[in-house]
Amino acid sequence: MLTYFAVLPFSRTEDGDFLAEAAIEVRSAVEARAMAARMEGPERGAVAFSKTGDPQLGEWDDAVILARYGDVPDDLAPYTSD
Repeated sequence: MLTYFAVLPFSRTEDGDFLAEAAIEVRSAVEARAMAARMEGPERGAVAFSKTGDPQLGEWDDAVILARYGDVPDDLAPYTSD
């Protein structure tokens, strides 16, 4: 089993819809929270999360949300699941 940590930044489109940007993998939960906090801004936000699973089998548990900063969707499941 492997746990990885990531930050998922969000912005808004011209129509006001959420736009998930590329996830950024980091080394720890502390680093994920700190990076996500720095991304908070007007019409911007980020989510720090972790995922645990077996990369060889391609089986992953649901993402664990570590922190949310700024303007992010209420439902994060579509953005954090495989």
